[in-house]
Amino acid sequence: MEEKDKSSTGLDENVAGFLCYLFGFITGIVFLVVEKKSRFVKFHAMQSTITFLSFFVITIIIGWIPIIGLLVYPIWIFSLILWLILMVKALRGERYLLPIVGKMAEEKSAQG
Repeated sequence: MEEKDKSSTGLDENVAGFLCYLFGFITGIVFLVVEKKSRFVKFHAMQSTITFLSFFVITIIIGWIPIIGLLVYPIWIFSLILWLILMVKALRGERYLLPIVGKMAEEKSAQG
């Protein structure tokens, strides 16, 4: 059996990457704070934070607008599907870049 790379948390990188998405931007922020060495984990933490914090803010704003607030429901379905895909990709050890957000996450995780 092949030895997996470990993150500074002591977890395998793919497990830590998976956990970055588990509770959306909350676990993303936690891993941004605690991860010190793994660029893989930092990338997934940053992508999770940017993606799901954006979805959260957008749904709050749209939800306050009468009639247009009905658009919140499809956004939640889309974010649920995206959440599942990102968790599976991270668990498989893949560095899956979302359009726009993935590039931002990659650049930010490389900086710090």
